[in-house]
Amino acid sequence: MTLGEKQRLFARLVGLLIEYAHQHGYELTFGDAYRDPRVHGEVGHKKSYSSANSVHKQRLAVDFNLFKDGVYQTSSEAHRPLGEFWKGLHSDCRWGGDFAIADGNHYSMTHGGRA
Repeated sequence: MTLGEKQRLFARLVGLLIEYAHQHGYELTFGDAYRDPRVHGEVGHKKSYSSANSVHKQRLAVDFNLFKDGVYQTSSEAHRPLGEFWKGLHSDCRWGGDFAIADGNHYSMTHGGRA
């Protein structure tokens, strides 16, 4: 799958995640999505807080701020129901709550070996 095809699929799947969240009593606001290489460096180069190989730089990741009953949820565990749903949408979907250093608000797709 080309990067462009994967980006378009990612956008459709994010829509499904947002709808799933809403149907289950969650509210979301966007955190980081696209990380502009002029600010964060090209893929493979670290500039600012972004990792050198972040899939945010390829439009394949989004971080969501999660709310339940109007209360901002800060733990990765609070994102678990959404993370499990997300992983079930496609074999390339990854949830940051599964990372060695948990990043529960991160939802991405792998590309070129990066998640």
